Amino acid sequence: MTNRYLPEGCLLHTPENEARCASPAALRRAMEQGELLEGTAILCGAEHDLLVELGPFRGRIPREEAALGIAEGTTRDIAILSRVGRPVCFTVEALETENGVLRPRLSRRRAQQAAQSALLSTLTPGQVLPVQVTHLEPFGAFVDIGCGVPSMIGIENISVSRIPHPAARFQVGQRIFAAVLDVDRKAGRVYLTHKELLGTWAENARRFQSGMTVPGIVRGLKEYGAFVELTPNLSGLAETKPGLAEGDRISVYLKAILPDRMKIKLLAIDKLPPLESPPPLEYFITGGRLEHWKYAPPGCTKLGAETVFAGDTTF
Repeated sequence: MTNRYLPEGCLLHTPENEARCASPAALRRAMEQGELLEGTAILCGAEHDLLVELGPFRGRIPREEAALGIAEGTTRDIAILSRVGRPVCFTVEALETENGVLRPRLSRRRAQQAAQSALLSTLTPGQVLPVQVTHLEPFGAFVDIGCGVPSMIGIENISVSRIPHPAARFQVGQRIFAAVLDVDRKAGRVYLTHKELLGTWAENARRFQSGMTVPGIVRGLKEYGAFVELTPNLSGLAETKPGLAEGDRISVYLKAILPDRMKIKLLAIDKLPPLESPPPLEYFITGGRLEHWKYAPPGCTKLGAETVFAGDTTF
């Protein structure tokens, strides 16, 4: 059921979507069958209606049909304005004409209502799903979980390695994976986490061996050393080196890897040119359902992050 409701843009260039937008007859069938379609919003008018390109036609989404919550006043109009130039999902409501030209009337709100209802009724804690980053704030990353239905990954749940801002890990428009923390059906909200999908300490540490020299990013500075991120879920401690600042990209020599203490000892070698964008994410989990995740390796004397995905949701 949930596979039908993917983040906006996933359906746009598929053969099925193009076929359903190819002719008036195809659009009529899509309308009668309540099919979910996608097009590109090419203009937002003065009344905040969206003009949408769908195949050879241009349809109109009236303002109150352009997003969930617009009619009720719980969603601001920026949710409409920000769709210009981007894919939008919709259902076909009517095949109207304007000056003899077919101008389908569309509803994004109805598509989002259907997606929200399906997602709230089928998602369970621990379930892994594809999402798309829509915008970033200092406290977290907002994502599209299906048809533009929003959720958020709090900055504390993005990765084990601490970051100053979600922009250090994500870019707007990036397709990522997330796991469901909780589903509040009464409030209509889905809560997400991300760090569990990036691997445990042991899974990340297997990529490295003592004696290697690798790039890393300085994430914290203390009197006794610099915390250097090797992967989003793995950091080590380097000896203090003059001139280092948080956010610096540096090369480090791996002196020792100590699983029983969950430590990696490093030696800072040199500064490296900064990256223009966050490095690609490598996932250890991209599907299925998690029940329990523990970051620390077996036998470790230190406690690490741990997540138990409860089976019950909030009604």
